Amino acid sequence: MSIDEKQLAERANNIRQNIIKMLLAAGSGHSAGPLGMADVFTTLYFSVLHIDHHDPWRADRDRVVLSNGHICPVWYATLAERGYFPKTELTTLRKLGTRLHGHPHARELPGVENSGGPLGQGLSIAIGMALAARLDDKKHRIYALLSDGEQDEGQTWEAVMFAGKNKLHNLTALMDRNNIQIDGFTEDVMPLEPLRAKYEAFGWHVLEVDGHNYQEIADACEAAKAIYEKPTMIICHTIPGKGVDFMESDYKWHGIPPDRAQAQLALKELRSLRGRIEHESS
Repeated sequence: MSIDEKQLAERANNIRQNIIKMLLAAGSGHSAGPLGMADVFTTLYFSVLHIDHHDPWRADRDRVVLSNGHICPVWYATLAERGYFPKTELTTLRKLGTRLHGHPHARELPGVENSGGPLGQGLSIAIGMALAARLDDKKHRIYALLSDGEQDEGQTWEAVMFAGKNKLHNLTALMDRNNIQIDGFTEDVMPLEPLRAKYEAFGWHVLEVDGHNYQEIADACEAAKAIYEKPTMIICHTIPGKGVDFMESDYKWHGIPPDRAQAQLALKELRSLRGRIEHESS
């Protein structure tokens, strides 16, 4: 799959800047996960998905399900970047009367397919969509976004077994393997490895990518379409807080927003990075 990596990098940088602005305006929310997944969301929405922002509920669209709903700022910022709704609405995050809730509410915003909040439920929702599509002989694909921390949930593994048993080849899951959760590092809280072997044992096709490499992400999503007997799990190795030096790989940023001074530092760093991207592309 041929992609324009510099254009995607510019989009992802815009999305990261908007995430910081949203969190600052809200005064609450999660920082590390949304920043870390910006490249995955950018690749999906600008290179992979069969979608139309002018007709967000068209019947043949690909579906995106966000299981770890607390990282919804990256979903909202990506949808706005893609043209689903005005960017001016982003700073209403978590405010009274907003459509941009702290966890997504199904169809409150164009492009938001599921409500999210309790961890571990998103994969089951995506499986229901994938099974229904197959029963109706529909060709669209289902993409489920999961966190690594929610692999601690028992429901996740019931869903994993069900998808493997039913050979849901129209389902692609992408896991944010950033190695952190709210209480610390995943391998300290509840060791997850060997993740790849676990999914393979349950009947999944598994790919691993650098979650900040647009080409690797796009190629993995394309490869998943060629797997006809299994669902696919793409384990995306990401850096939480990516793009903001003082947030990167620090689990304490999992569930807190920046204050004004920290937001200014973060935006300065991201704008500097944007300048380097534009220089390299000129």
